[in-house]
Amino acid sequence: MIDLNLKILGSSSKGNCYILKTSKETLILECGLNYKEIQKGLNFELSNIVGCLVSHEHKDHSKSIKELTQNSIKVYSGAGTFNRLGIENHNVNPVKALEQFQIGDFIILPFDVQHDAAEPLGFLIQHPEFGKLLFATDTYYIKYQFDGLNHILVECNYSEKIIDRLLEEGKILETVYNRLKRSHLSLEKLKVFLNSNNLSDVYGIILLHLSDMNSDSNLFKEDIEKLTGIPVTIAGD
Repeated sequence: MIDLNLKILGSSSKGNCYILKTSKETLILECGLNYKEIQKGLNFELSNIVGCLVSHEHKDHSKSIKELTQNSIKVYSGAGTFNRLGIENHNVNPVKALEQFQIGDFIILPFDVQHDAAEPLGFLIQHPEFGKLLFATDTYYIKYQFDGLNHILVECNYSEKIIDRLLEEGKILETVYNRLKRSHLSLEKLKVFLNSNNLSDVYGIILLHLSDMNSDSNLFKEDIEKLTGIPVTIAGD
């Protein structure tokens, strides 16, 4: 088995941050928490950090981006994200969808996703120690297919059945209902994505960014495990 050393500091609308470690390097995925919380999550070990990937500008994903760049941590995101946040310094590294780059031993391919943001990205991350990892969050659809995946970190924000029921019962505003459908990945659309990919080399799936009100972690875990036959973890559980 190809082990994945991943520490989840936050995975919700309150803040998202994931620490991906190898024997010699640390890569941060998202920085949507207070900088002090991120430092604590890293056990204040900053010397091995090779960079931080940020998917888009919304604060629950980018809150500490300024502090990271001010503390010599290189941040990688779309130019549209940096422009929207008004950040420009020598630790800001704009990247483009489908243009591969390397940070230390991490080989990263950004890809475009669908979200209500300036230039939202997902990331395909490869490293000799854990293989190939897919990271995709805050998107209502993933249009690409990926070969040879070993780990999947993917949003499963809500169930269409749940929000349909809540709308009928008047427990969710129509504006919120419509935004969810245009900006976040549902259980149902995630199933379509997983069915369209070859998962034969996948060791584990981690479901990210579940909505407090519009999801059911036990149901989501059960459904995805039944569909794929792959162990599923819920981020935050």
